[in-house]
Amino acid sequence: MEQEQPGRVGRRLAAIVAADVAGYSRLMGLDEVGTARTLREHRKVTDALVAKHGGRLVKTTGDGVLLEFPSVVDSVECAVAVQAVMDNRNEGVPADRRMLFRIGINLGDILIEGDDILGDGVNVAARLEGIAEPGGICISASAYDQIRGKVAVEFIDLGEQRLKNIERLVRVYAVKPSGHLGPVAPSVSPSHQEAQRPFPLPDKPSIAVLPFQNMSGDPEQEYFADGLAEDIITELSRFREFAVIARNSTFFYKGKPVDVSQIARDLRVRYVLEGSVRKVGNRVRVTAQLIDALTNEHIWAERYDREQADVFALQEEITRTVVASIAPEIDLAEIARSRRDTTSLHAWQLAMRAAGLYLEGLNGGNAVPMQQAIAACEKAIAADPASLAAYYTLVGAHWICHLYRWGDRPDGALDRAWAVVERMSAINSQDERTLTARGWIRVARGEYSGGLADLRRAHEVNPNYALALIVLAWTEATMGLAQEAEAHARLVLRLSPRDYWIGTAHLALAMAHFTLRNYDEATRWCESAIQAQHRAPIRRALMIACSARAGDMARARTEIAVLDSFAPGFIASVFRGQNPVFTRKEDMENLLGGLRLAGLSE
Repeated sequence: MEQEQPGRVGRRLAAIVAADVAGYSRLMGLDEVGTARTLREHRKVTDALVAKHGGRLVKTTGDGVLLEFPSVVDSVECAVAVQAVMDNRNEGVPADRRMLFRIGINLGDILIEGDDILGDGVNVAARLEGIAEPGGICISASAYDQIRGKVAVEFIDLGEQRLKNIERLVRVYAVKPSGHLGPVAPSVSPSHQEAQRPFPLPDKPSIAVLPFQNMSGDPEQEYFADGLAEDIITELSRFREFAVIARNSTFFYKGKPVDVSQIARDLRVRYVLEGSVRKVGNRVRVTAQLIDALTNEHIWAERYDREQADVFALQEEITRTVVASIAPEIDLAEIARSRRDTTSLHAWQLAMRAAGLYLEGLNGGNAVPMQQAIAACEKAIAADPASLAAYYTLVGAHWICHLYRWGDRPDGALDRAWAVVERMSAINSQDERTLTARGWIRVARGEYSGGLADLRRAHEVNPNYALALIVLAWTEATMGLAQEAEAHARLVLRLSPRDYWIGTAHLALAMAHFTLRNYDEATRWCESAIQAQHRAPIRRALMIACSARAGDMARARTEIAVLDSFAPGFIASVFRGQNPVFTRKEDMENLLGGLRLAGLSE
């Protein structure tokens, strides 16, 4: 591979923390010397906490600091520890003289310039700091996705926020003021000791959908609320990996005081979905929240405000959105739980541990966890030879090794993935995971029409399985079916906007617009796809081609440097035809032409 090397641009993925003192100018106006001295004293303590948690002080700007951490978990734990120690140090200080920090945290790609760090990732952290409450912490969705289940603090979902000078909307989470570090030790009165004891649960995720409460006082809404809960139960039951409690059991609790922990104990479930319906005029507000009943952690919550024109269409829309959203959230919660419980030898836990290693390798652009994921999948399959969850992760791991050219035998990785698909087909050929894996690998093998048919069938079998729809949109984009790809990708964005794999839907939109020669739109979607997953070779290659065709050679060279840092053999494999990004000859020639403009070749 030939390429221009005018000077390598240093980049890395990091947790960036920006902090400042709320109302610092006012404090300086009250007592300039005393305020400066107090800040220095506070900084001695907070700097020690930063060092303890593995952080690096990048620079100070008056009352502000910019920090870098290699771990998002460490950055959040440090921020919470800083706010806790500041609470103590502010005790006894008059309210108008207290020094309160605002902290923003983002996980993003950064540019390295000497000891300084630059880039969009830094800018987002600074803007998050700006919207944080005095004494508060705001984190981006990219950071939040990495810490769920790993840090014992609660978060409030502030929704998508428009941050100053940041073009895209950023989903923001705020740490609840009462959050604290360390294991949560609930206070248990003697009368509740029995309820707090562990109780047996199914190996796979178990969920109860409680009757939705009618909060409007309108008897007609009772039918809507009941129908909504019933439909959610029905649609969740399409997921074979979930144990969903039947309606007759959950509706026993209708109209009774809700004690989630007791209900979970009665029904032997880990997860409980509850919600409410409220009608005001012609508008209906539906709220829903998913709770881990063993920890009382709120895993997911959403609110839907709609016009009640067609009640059945409204019921179907909200049902599909809720189910498509909570299914991947349960998967992520199970992965996080498997990381905490490293002693379990249950097949499901082993499969979830493998899935966690797979995500670690994918997000970090690191071959080592991916190889560990393959070994972990084999252990899970040994424990349960019918574990489709483990087989599915194993397919993905082999395909990633083929795509990234990882391991000693990357040329055989695609064949190994196909062998696993055949084992899945022998277990259950009509499971949505089997159909998705089969379609995905058939496309990679050049069996385009058969692969497309499998993916469409997976979507028919379970329309709520967002990943099947995402892979379908991506496949249609590779085949030049731009309109179909865009329609399916936008459906995913509507149904499951916070899905872990949503970046692949953005990639499908980028590829669809690239085939239509809409390079500005392709670049825009490619940017958001890269933001969702930084170390992804197809996204980087597409951005190189888009940048070169737009005449932005500086951006193209930057993308080349990043791609080479984690998948140095990918571009060569594209030119050799081992990784055809597009299936139509004209689309591939267009991509290769863009790569050549950037100075690349086999």
